[in-house]
Amino acid sequence: MQLTRQMKIVSVELLAEKLAVSGQTIRRDINHLCDDNQLRRRHGGAELFEQQLNTTYQQRSTTNLDGKRAVAVNAAKKIPDNATIFVSIGTTPMMVAEALRDKKHLTIVTNNLNAAMALSHEITNRIILPGGEMRLPDRDIQSEEAVSIFSNYRADFGIFGVAGIAEDGAMLDFHNSEVRTREAIRQNCRTSILVTDSSKFGRSAPAVGGHISQVDQVLVDCMPENNFSPILNSLHDQIEIVGVPHL
Repeated sequence: MQLTRQMKIVSVELLAEKLAVSGQTIRRDINHLCDDNQLRRRHGGAELFEQQLNTTYQQRSTTNLDGKRAVAVNAAKKIPDNATIFVSIGTTPMMVAEALRDKKHLTIVTNNLNAAMALSHEITNRIILPGGEMRLPDRDIQSEEAVSIFSNYRADFGIFGVAGIAEDGAMLDFHNSEVRTREAIRQNCRTSILVTDSSKFGRSAPAVGGHISQVDQVLVDCMPENNFSPILNSLHDQIEIVGVPHL
């Protein structure tokens, strides 16, 4: 991926030479990365799927900060002491973890290392992490174990974000691995909570999985544009517009 980011388009032969592996190995890895929407196949090689890249973690962590914090605080209020929770990757779930600082005796299963660190200050908490490679600078883990670990537990609450929400209510992410992990969280908890801000409505991302109507509680800072009124109105009590406090 580093070579591809530098050169934009790379051939199988060049990658095999630079990495000292066989062309068959390179083709297999390219197929995997294309399936995960990180690369796009070109004749004899691959190119970076630039238009589908996510913004940097630093940019996302400062976008609509007040809205995300309002959502996070309201989500944290729903979590009692002694609960078992899933926490997904993303900046808003990380802010939920920060807002849980006064809770005690939580069992947390997460692939979000920022969330794990935020919750580690309370020594009565139990934190369970999957194995795998840490993705930088996001400090999260996307691996087969990250998918399976959420399937091996049953949580009281599953807290997750998304990269985007389509007008038909489909939930979007940038990689299939992110979708699979998110869906494992949603399907293995008693109460699923989508924490998002209004900027995610209409934001495009290539990997699709799950529908907003399948989520038990949707927390958003404010109503998005009118195009989303039909799908949001159909959610009835599932959606909560938390609002942003005026200072």
